[in-house]
Parts: sequence; structure tokens; C-alpha cells
Amino acid sequence: MLRVRRLDHFGVDVADLDRAERFYTEVLGMTVELRLPDQRLLRHGDGNCALFWTPERTPGGLEQIREPLGKSHHAFEVSWEDLVAAPRLFAERGIPHHAPIDWGDHECVYFLDPDGNLLEVVGYRPAGAPPRSRGGATSR
Repeated sequence: MLRVRRLDHFGVDVADLDRAERFYTEVLGMTVELRLPDQRLLRHGDGNCALFWTPERTPGGLEQIREPLGKSHHAFEVSWEDLVAAPRLFAERGIPHHAPIDWGDHECVYFLDPDGNLLEVVGYRPAGAPPRSRGGATSR
């Protein structure tokens, strides 16, 4: 048996590398490690995200955000403060997203990147922080 230490990187297919790079750096705070003609390697925390140029890619649709649970996605842990701020940031930028989902000790917000890839931010609730109100999906 192999023993995985950590996730080193994951790959995301995108139709426009420059647009995707702007999204992942400006919205999610990743930094560019490497630029190649057909891919970008971005750094986040102790891992990496590889953006692969796939011009024929069909974008994912808004149905992913209406019912995000159980669908393939990538999840990023953020601070509680960033999790609370995420819906406003997404609304201001026209990013389709679902209202926060409360899992007891943490909440999450699902959203779409410009290519329709389903993503999630997860924030762990500080001790004593009350649950927040809920809603449904929000689209552009």
C-alpha cells in the first residue's frame, strides 16, 4: 500500500488561460509559479493548481450551483472571516454561487469559475460563533 502524504496539485481544464489565471489569482489569492503556452501552475498554501488550456471544453452550467452536493469539485479551506465575506465578493463580481451550507462545525460556499468548474470554499466556525441565515443559489 502507498501512503499519500498530501495533495501536491490538481488540474482544471479551462478554455482561456489568461482569464482563468486572473480569476484564480484575483478571487482566490493564488500566485503564479509557472507559465507555459498550454498551462499555468498556480500556488495556494502548500499545494498547487494546474490550469490546462482546453479550448474545446464545454463550460459547466448553472445547474451545478443550484444543487452542488454530490458533484465533483475542488474545495479550498479559508478563514472563517473569508468564508463569511465570500458571498458578497462573489455577488459583486457576478460569480454564480450557492448560499452557505451549514455542516455544524463548518460552512461552505459552492461557486463556479469562469469555465463552469464547480469549486467550494470551506470555513471552520470559531467556538461560540452562531449559525448564519440560509438561502439558495445565486447566479449572474
